[in-house]
Amino acid sequence: MKVFVTGATGYIGTAVVAELIKNGHEVVGLCRSDEGAEKLKKAGAQALKGSLEDLESLERGAKNSDGVIHLGFIHDFANFGSSLTTDVKAVETMTKALKDTDKPFVSTAHAGGSASDEIVMESAKNGVRASIIALGRSVHGDGDKGFVPQLIQIARQKGFSAFVGNGANRWPAIHRLDAAKLFRLALESAPAGAYLRGTADEGIPFRDIAEMIGKKLNLPVQSIAKDDAQAQFGFLGALASYDMPEPSKETREILHWQPEHPSLLKDLESGSYFN
Repeated sequence: MKVFVTGATGYIGTAVVAELIKNGHEVVGLCRSDEGAEKLKKAGAQALKGSLEDLESLERGAKNSDGVIHLGFIHDFANFGSSLTTDVKAVETMTKALKDTDKPFVSTAHAGGSASDEIVMESAKNGVRASIIALGRSVHGDGDKGFVPQLIQIARQKGFSAFVGNGANRWPAIHRLDAAKLFRLALESAPAGAYLRGTADEGIPFRDIAEMIGKKLNLPVQSIAKDDAQAQFGFLGALASYDMPEPSKETREILHWQPEHPSLLKDLESGSYFN
């Protein structure tokens, strides 16, 4: 397939591009800069200059492809509502371009039950083989700049690694290379309207994560009260106390997908997060 990929130069996107090319697909990646275009070229992909706000480039990329993987998102948490609005317009444009073609459109869930998700699911009724992948809270591996590195930094700053209450609340995760394979399999075979949970670790007790961070930093590990979570973790306070297991049994059965890369705890234990 000729696959149009948004977010193609990002942390997950680079892994998805490599996975697609390795398995015989042709990739056109959306990029904003010459640097991004050169990065795609070196990876063996083509570049389409544009952005998520440039609806003309999104329409062109989708229409000229055999399928779309939508990974791009403006991660501006101070203006999250604006980011969601941009995503809605982008998804509307690309799914409309694929209407009545039976071509695949694989999207990433950025907020549960978002308007973008609704548009994707509606397009599945209009001749698009549309599906959504909801990844675990942590997509870990080389180059991770997400939640776990922030937890490590917080522990360094505070002088101890913390968990909330008894720390039994569960945290789902997936290795970025397992996520890349999942997106490729969804492109190739996910049925229209599928909502796929992408987790390898379906729920690691948060205490285990805190203890591994403490071990690697040689810092004490201690419980804090739920009321103190925001003071300790900042905007991650709620996530650090929620119990949010995400089983992926159905996803594995539908796509015959089996995670094969290290778990989050093994990734942490290897030490790469602490260099």
